[in-house]
Amino acid sequence: MRHTMWILTVVLLGAGACAGRQPHASTHTQERDSMTTATPDTATFAAGCFWCIEAVFQQLDGVLSVTPGYTGGTVPHPTYEAVCTGSTGHAEAARVIFDPKKIGYEKLLEVFWTAHDPTTLNRQGNDVGTQYRSAIFYHNEGQKALAEKYKTKLEASHAFDAPIVTEIVPLTIFYQAEGYHENYYNENPNKPYCMFVIAPKVEKIRKVFKDQLKPE
Repeated sequence: MRHTMWILTVVLLGAGACAGRQPHASTHTQERDSMTTATPDTATFAAGCFWCIEAVFQQLDGVLSVTPGYTGGTVPHPTYEAVCTGSTGHAEAARVIFDPKKIGYEKLLEVFWTAHDPTTLNRQGNDVGTQYRSAIFYHNEGQKALAEKYKTKLEASHAFDAPIVTEIVPLTIFYQAEGYHENYYNENPNKPYCMFVIAPKVEKIRKVFKDQLKPE
């Protein structure tokens, strides 16, 4: 995979944001508020282990919350143990709630494609199986269009040395993962997986997107 910074210069996308308004404010107050507030939006990504995805997106200013979970499968209310067998069809994923006034969906896409290898089918490192596939689960046609446009530009520019296998599919049902998966990296920084797998991804994102990080 070629250098991440070069990848980011290849793709230029526009952003949209929805402004919020207070119901009983004056006209002038409404106009002022519409420029400073926005309705939170939602994105859902799969990029290997959801501990990694959660930790990566938690670094970004404008990301309000990240929830690990399962989506894209056929078995209702899957458990972690069942998903790990690869038999439910679900991917480990993360639901990202974000403030579009602070970070746009296109920036989340940049982080997504930078944080993992989108050319390895059903695999990220030593994590192997369909539950670890690369996927964008879009919530609306706007997200779909942006994701497809970005993927097409990456492929046309040969940003990666192999074809991108990332799925771009509509979100169906997102099942929140068991509580012990939430905030996993922050609560278990000294565990081997966190130290040797998650930490390098977090450091990479913090380096590449240093202007988009949450304030210390």
